[in-house]
Amino acid sequence: MGMTVHTLPELLNPEVQAASRTRMGRLKMLVVLLICAAPVIASYLTFYVVRPDGGRRNFGELIEPQRILPDVAGRTLDGKAVSLKELKDQWLLVSVSAASCAEQCARHLYLQRQLREGLGKEKDRLDWVWLVNDDAPVAPVLLPALKEATVLRVPPTALAQWLAPQKGHTLEEHLYLVDPLGNWMMRFPANLDAEGATKVKRDLDRLLRAASHWDKAGR
Repeated sequence: MGMTVHTLPELLNPEVQAASRTRMGRLKMLVVLLICAAPVIASYLTFYVVRPDGGRRNFGELIEPQRILPDVAGRTLDGKAVSLKELKDQWLLVSVSAASCAEQCARHLYLQRQLREGLGKEKDRLDWVWLVNDDAPVAPVLLPALKEATVLRVPPTALAQWLAPQKGHTLEEHLYLVDPLGNWMMRFPANLDAEGATKVKRDLDRLLRAASHWDKAGR
């Protein structure tokens, strides 16, 4: 009867084993990160690339590259410090103006409120934000209408380093959209009228629909 001699496998060096485990751990972590990010990537591809609504263009101007919420401290109207970064994890519809809130500011605040209400059951996924760029008092007559708004005083220099108007316009003339990841990603045209507001609503509907499988209401 023939006999076959098999060589015994050599034991791996402990350092080689440790390196192998490290590589495997990193690979598993990368796979987990890709799985977690897949819904976000898919929703952005749907909105930016696929364009499911028959190829219609956005009304709002897409910001490239997107700009992350800065780590800047704002203040509530009662003086509490709040970092702008704390506003992430919700869609944000943002306006900017002085506390005196002239006609254009009042129109923006009205449109922000109406656009949010117009989202129906999805409205809790969007916050409307008024960034006040001075220290003047806000007129008491405005306060009841701002109960559902986020109002923060932010230094104008900090705002100018984050947001930017269209050429030939000012920050106060636009509404801005920030995604739940904290990226300023869209700027709406200056001096919106009722027809323009309808187009803003269309953009909001499309974005929320594209993000529905990963973005939920609440922080």
